[in-house]
Amino acid sequence: MGVGEKIGSADIAVAGKWLFYFVLIGVIAGCGAIVFHYLCGFGMHYFLDMIAGYRPSSPAGEHLFLPHTQTVFNKWILLILPALGGVVSGWLVYTFAPEAEGHGTDAAIDAYHHKGGLIRGRIPIIKTIASTITLTTGGSGGKEGPIAQIGAGFGSFLATKFKLSERERRIMMAAGIGAGVGSIFRAPLAGALFAAEVLYRDPDFESEVIIPAGISSVVAYCIFCIVFGWGSLFDSPGFKFQNPLELGPYLVLAVILVLTAVLYIKVFYGVIDLFKKFSIPNHFKPAIGGLITGVIGFFLPYTLAFGYGIAQEAIFNQVAIPTLIALALGKIFTTSFSIGSGGSGGVFGPSIVIGAAMGGAVGKIFNLLIPSVVTTPGSFVIVGMAGFFAAVSNTPISTIIFISEMTNSYHLLLPSLLVCSICYLLCRRWTIFENQVKSRIDSPVHAGEVMMDILQTMKVGSLRHLIKEVRCVNEDMPFSEFKKFFSSTKQHYFPVINSKGHFSGIFSSTDIREIIFTPHIEQLVVMKDIMVSDLIYTLPSEDLNTVLLKLTQKNIDALPVVEENDSGKLIGLIYRRDIISHYNDHIQKIKDHE
Repeated sequence: MGVGEKIGSADIAVAGKWLFYFVLIGVIAGCGAIVFHYLCGFGMHYFLDMIAGYRPSSPAGEHLFLPHTQTVFNKWILLILPALGGVVSGWLVYTFAPEAEGHGTDAAIDAYHHKGGLIRGRIPIIKTIASTITLTTGGSGGKEGPIAQIGAGFGSFLATKFKLSERERRIMMAAGIGAGVGSIFRAPLAGALFAAEVLYRDPDFESEVIIPAGISSVVAYCIFCIVFGWGSLFDSPGFKFQNPLELGPYLVLAVILVLTAVLYIKVFYGVIDLFKKFSIPNHFKPAIGGLITGVIGFFLPYTLAFGYGIAQEAIFNQVAIPTLIALALGKIFTTSFSIGSGGSGGVFGPSIVIGAAMGGAVGKIFNLLIPSVVTTPGSFVIVGMAGFFAAVSNTPISTIIFISEMTNSYHLLLPSLLVCSICYLLCRRWTIFENQVKSRIDSPVHAGEVMMDILQTMKVGSLRHLIKEVRCVNEDMPFSEFKKFFSSTKQHYFPVINSKGHFSGIFSSTDIREIIFTPHIEQLVVMKDIMVSDLIYTLPSEDLNTVLLKLTQKNIDALPVVEENDSGKLIGLIYRRDIISHYNDHIQKIKDHE
């Protein structure tokens, strides 16, 4: 077997190993999504339907597991049910896994950037149970947060078991996010892109995550759909964008979505801050949040639980304007109190419902005002879904794909792109995912890579202010004479030049320590005897990253800079501390400019 065949076999073996890992993550995440979906379905039946008689409608892609009960709708039970769910959920989370509180995706983002992708093995189990209880007793939330943390937890667990590196664990964790989200929302492409995009506020992707997340997401999606059927989560008519004049109302929609998104984020984190100030055990806080959610649900029942059914009705223009506005505003508060108090659930689901409601209201209003331009208010529902989540999450690209896959409507890509872009640009200061970092520069994961990339763009010759002029000594200078010179300078490194004035060596104050304290030797030693002639130096054409590598390899603090033309003329010394300081100043200027 030749060398080429050996290399090819090794590459195939490595690729096969990683393919196995990503497929395994997809299988586990897909099975996790199936279990979670079943638990949510049965929970809705036994809690909301059987106990309270509340039967919210479902989107076209979801079907009942059990027939409806005959229980009469009781608002009073619906008022206290979220609080009871909060008691159980709060006890579970704060007793066994406090990291499982909140909306899940943010915890996974934090694990990626700051914890080496490490998520405790118990998290997926506790998150599954706690989220099921919160969401099926009337708490307002979505499935993506729990399933993202469930998938991420499985990915992290597998990486730990296989004793993979920190970087590989982060990739597998992110693949788990994509697999979980892509499967349960039946949007495999969007799931993969979301896992790579949601990590940053800037329009940036974690490129090394996309392919692994794509493989895992496809596998998880197929497993999920084998059990629950193929097709999109929502059904929609054949909406088409055919009138450029409709872009005007879409621009108005974008502005309204941004204002609503800022309100949502402010209320959400305002509630979190409020509950942090309560001097009561964390175990009981979700119960209080659940009780407030129940009070809102007493008057606006459709703001509880998932809300996907009413969003489906809005797509087909079956919901009145006042109901849509009440749904959007009410959902902001029920979600904030359900999750912000320490309950467990996602923020993507409520976001698409809020966006759908605001989009539907704007679409219906413009349909009344200019029916010849806005002919299908339902198209504003779909674009509203995309624009609102793009605003609150800083993920414009994956959100467009998400909504297109979830609604099986690809003919609204143009208005969706416009609205999502505007929403993203106007809402960059805010995000529902507070653990997002601004860009790769700000992530501890890429600190070394970013530093190397930036330093490679900086040439020594273009940064003359970093090069320090120093006093040189002659090769033939007696050590006795150098002692007088040494006492009058604060230099640590001493370049040595020959009779022609060319740079020929260097030594440091450390190198002369033994000689300076040895009597009767100073007349016998000249500087040529002390200097290091095995020269390591840099040129003006070299970049700062190369300089830093040379300094690190030799474990020295300064490097001589020599002219390019082989003249051997010394320009000066460049110091490690000055390079680091220049890099930090450069990064600070970038941040200040942004």
